[in-house]
Amino acid sequence: MDQPNLIDYRLLVDNLTTAILLVDSNLNIFYLNSACETLFDISLLRASGTPVLNILHIPTDEFKTEEALNNTLNSGQPYTRREATINVNFKDIHVDYTVSQLNAGRPYHPLLLIELNPIDRMLKISREENFIQQHQVARQLIRGVAHEIKNPLGGIRGATQLLARSLDNPEYKEFTDIIISEVDRLRTLADSMLGSRQLPSYELVNIHEPLERVRSLIANQTKKKIKITRDYDLSLPEILADRDQLIQVMLNICANAVQAMTENKEFFVYHQPELILRTRIQRLFTINGVIHRSVIRIDIEDNGPGVPEDILESVFYPLVTSRAKGTGLGLSIAQNIIHQHNGMIACQSVPEKTVFSLYLPWESNHVAK
Repeated sequence: MDQPNLIDYRLLVDNLTTAILLVDSNLNIFYLNSACETLFDISLLRASGTPVLNILHIPTDEFKTEEALNNTLNSGQPYTRREATINVNFKDIHVDYTVSQLNAGRPYHPLLLIELNPIDRMLKISREENFIQQHQVARQLIRGVAHEIKNPLGGIRGATQLLARSLDNPEYKEFTDIIISEVDRLRTLADSMLGSRQLPSYELVNIHEPLERVRSLIANQTKKKIKITRDYDLSLPEILADRDQLIQVMLNICANAVQAMTENKEFFVYHQPELILRTRIQRLFTINGVIHRSVIRIDIEDNGPGVPEDILESVFYPLVTSRAKGTGLGLSIAQNIIHQHNGMIACQSVPEKTVFSLYLPWESNHVAK
């Protein structure tokens, strides 16, 4: 057995998943391990000797990072920051990090040891679990309201029909017809709020089959005025899914994208509306607390004006919509269908780039919930 003093400690540090950063007394980078190279997308050779504040950049942060680092250098008092936002290659990432003094036989020129733990994945999992719980509560509430609405509507419709038969004056028929028509419209809305009563009928599906069906429908409906780009990974495995329900979900999202692009014609004065259909494998993805080694990801991307920021976090909740004539039920129903497939839908949106991503596990059997 090897003696402890024969262990290559640098090899040990380089195999840690925690990002380790050593900073000299001038706040220049002295060393970083492999995990830190990956985190900051920079090599030790390139980073060595550069100011640590160049990479430990915290935008719009009131916390005085340089002052805190110097204080630890001089006093030896460590400090920890939770959920700090640092900017790497113009992208914000969230980390917990601890700064402590490391003498390492250099009492007059101590080093700073900075340990960084990215927490984006944990924050994302926490947000997703919270969203799923809130979505389920909202769906139950809406279904309860829909049931309560449907019950009296049947009585109103029946009473109106009896009233219409007993009225001698034909002029009143117009009013009873309006009542019946509006009652039927409300019943249709209530049925939409309740969603489909049919459980998914699972079969092996090549995910590109429903995508191509939707692409063909959208191309015909828009008379090819919208550019549709396909970016498929044809090596993807088949999944157990309900083909018709997947078509319903994809068509709903694509139709929303087309409406957003065509209703804002001024937005496209200088470029053509475009819809991108993309398929990929996503590694190590967590859905509803379950870690999957890989899932199928389907991106539906458009270059429209984007989802309004004030509803972006709640876009999948029932009755949430930015369109004057929208019911706010389509995305909620789509999310519920994908949940029944043990998957989820996520949305990212900025002007000129909105992406709805469908995540579907493929390595396990489905159990409808």
